[in-house]
Amino acid sequence: MEALSRAITAPKLPLPRRTSNGSCFPLARRSLGPSSSRVAKRGRVFACQGQNPEIHFSDPDWKSKYQQEFERRFSIPHITDVFEDAEPIRSTFCLKMRTPVSEEFAGGYPSDEEWHGYINNNDRVLLKVINFSSPTSAGAECIDPNCTWVEQWVHRAGPREKIYFKPEEVKAAIVTCGGLCPGLNDVIRHIVITLEIYGVRKIVGIPFGYRGFSDRSLTEMQLSRKVVQNIHLSGGSLLGVSRGGPEVSEIVDNMEERGINMLFVLGGNGTHAGANAIHNECRKRKLRVAVVGVPKTIDNDILLMDKTFGFDTAVEEAQRAINSAYIEAHSAYHGVGIVKLMGRYSGFIAMHAALASGQVDICLIPEVPFNLHGPHGVLRHLKYLIETKGSAVVCVAEGAGQNYIERTNAKDASGNNVLGDFGVYIQQETKKYFKEIEVPVDVKYIDPTYMIRAIRANASDGILCTVLGQNAVHGAFAGYSGITVGICNTHYVYFPIPEVISHPRAVDPNSRMWHRCLTSTGQPDFV
Repeated sequence: MEALSRAITAPKLPLPRRTSNGSCFPLARRSLGPSSSRVAKRGRVFACQGQNPEIHFSDPDWKSKYQQEFERRFSIPHITDVFEDAEPIRSTFCLKMRTPVSEEFAGGYPSDEEWHGYINNNDRVLLKVINFSSPTSAGAECIDPNCTWVEQWVHRAGPREKIYFKPEEVKAAIVTCGGLCPGLNDVIRHIVITLEIYGVRKIVGIPFGYRGFSDRSLTEMQLSRKVVQNIHLSGGSLLGVSRGGPEVSEIVDNMEERGINMLFVLGGNGTHAGANAIHNECRKRKLRVAVVGVPKTIDNDILLMDKTFGFDTAVEEAQRAINSAYIEAHSAYHGVGIVKLMGRYSGFIAMHAALASGQVDICLIPEVPFNLHGPHGVLRHLKYLIETKGSAVVCVAEGAGQNYIERTNAKDASGNNVLGDFGVYIQQETKKYFKEIEVPVDVKYIDPTYMIRAIRANASDGILCTVLGQNAVHGAFAGYSGITVGICNTHYVYFPIPEVISHPRAVDPNSRMWHRCLTSTGQPDFV
């Protein structure tokens, strides 16, 4: 199990002001008002441009060269890269035919009328839509120091008119890895439903993540529309989840043995790294297999995407915990409510929950350093809030304040560092601080982590999961592999997996959203 953990763990890099595409050049430091000291503490501000070779901006053709390099990096792998003679057939997916395709129509839908519901392979979606005029603009993502506008296009997701797998020959497998997340069952359901509409009859679920490929005591689960019809009405995963797994070669051996030629992998950065390794091993063996990922991270920390499924549900459910903390604090004499939310390396849940609730006075996230003690520290500001408001609510992401907690160097089965419990730590420090200054406080601590992970998806995430599941199947039938599906600027797209797993997406301390959070909480710099 440890071998796959090493193979699939995506690097967790503590990167500075990084755009969603990667490598960086330094910009001149500038005055940014209230948040400038936050950024300064992290070092110079950067604008970045991916895993490119060094760009020489003195070259008059640098822009066209950059675009060519970007197009090369974001070109998505296709089955014809390995099987040049692969012949496409007419798609068996057509909404003019509203029942699943039978074997007699496996070569195409039974209609002479052309359907205009397909996506052209050359359709693209613009990756960035803001033309920043200056690197000093809030949240600026610039490629060169002059913030030159460079078009960056990525592949549009959806059904193609030509497909590269005959449905009657497909055995599709679905696997869910990592931790629980609202919406897993929704995605499973729509992968199965869409596969059946194409005409696939052999659909299985691999139990308990990658472990299910090696543990002989775990048998695959037969899936059909009848089996998955109502699974979205409850949380969790029908297939179960686990971290880690066997060697990549063992997984591919098992896939060959079972006859699996479509694999749908639901998971985060590490799981996607594993999916990419499986894709590469299949190519190495010249296996006609499509491996497609669906990003699953409640923390919303996947690069390039507007959001990942489960995030909206997590933020909505976090409101209940924050509201409880507010009522407890507001109803007590000198009450302090502390809520710890998920977010190992990225504070998106804490930031959005603080914004949505309007009840949070202090929001602490991993991306923004802070002092707990001292004249400008969090505890001193808590004292001010008690004196002026009579109560306070603190929202912390689980990865915040790790510099205050002794490191254990322990890792979980996925190779992630086991974090210290900063929520409990700040609870204890708050009690200790106010006892020392002889001010009575009533501290209540709430950790809703597992309650949030286990609930069913809300309406917003339900729609997102539905479309992600459908587009994952469309991508596999179109012959793509080593890809993941996501939403970018409100449109659904395919990304090559390596481009989304290089590091976790993080909150930009100079972004407008973080500035909005600071405006909402009214908190000062804790530095």
